[in-house]
Amino acid sequence: MYRILVVDDEIMIRSLIRKYGEFEGHTVIEAVDGMDAISKFKSEGADIIIMDIMMPELDGFSACREIRKISDVPIIMLSARGEEYDKINGFEIGIDDYVVKPFSPKELMLRIDAIMKRAKSGGRNESKNEIITLAGGGITVDFTARIVYRDGERIEMSPKEYDLFFYMIKNKNIALTRDKLLSDVWGYDFFGDDRTLDTHIKILRKSLGAYNDLIVTIRGVGYRLEDKYEAK
Repeated sequence: MYRILVVDDEIMIRSLIRKYGEFEGHTVIEAVDGMDAISKFKSEGADIIIMDIMMPELDGFSACREIRKISDVPIIMLSARGEEYDKINGFEIGIDDYVVKPFSPKELMLRIDAIMKRAKSGGRNESKNEIITLAGGGITVDFTARIVYRDGERIEMSPKEYDLFFYMIKNKNIALTRDKLLSDVWGYDFFGDDRTLDTHIKILRKSLGAYNDLIVTIRGVGYRLEDKYEAK
C-alpha cells in the first residue's frame, strides 16, 4: 500500500480522498497549502502526491517545482479548471497526471494504482545500452541514460514525455490508437478524456523543434512516429 500526501485547502476534498484512500489500505497525510506540502513531504515523505493548484500561501505549481528539485515522486494535479494552459504548465514541470474537479474518487484511486505500478517497474520502454538516431541524425536518443539530443544539444523532458517518446520510437511506423497509448504509457484504461494525451503530444512536438513532424496525427485514430528523413 502507498503513503499518499493530499494537498488541498478544501477540507471536504481532503476528507473525501482520505476516506477512499484509507478504504484501499493506503496511509493518507494531509497538507492545507503548498508551503505545508513541502514541509510535510520533507519531514514525513510520501509515495505519491495529490496536489491542488489554487491554494493560499503557495500554489500547487510552485510547490511542485520546489518538490521536483529534491524528488521525482509521482504527482497528480487537481484543479477546478480544465484549461489546456494549466495542463501544459503542469506537465512541463513534471507532474504525472491531471484530474479536473469534480472527480470520481474511485477513478482517482485507479489512477494512483496505475501510476505507482509504472513507477515501481521503472515506467520505461528502452533497451539496454541502445542509442539510436532519427531525422537524419538531428535527434539522438540514449534509451539507457534517458537522454534525448536535438542537433547535439540535450532536450529537457518530463518523465512522462520520455515515456511517451520512447514508446513511440519502439513502435515506429505503427498507427497507435489513443486508447493504446493511454493504456501502455499511462498504465490505465481509457476513462473518456484523451486530452491528456493530446497535450503531451503538443509538448513533445515543441521539444522536438524543427523535427516535430516525426509525430504524425492520424485523424480519428491517434498518432504514429514516422521518420521521413530516414534513407529508403
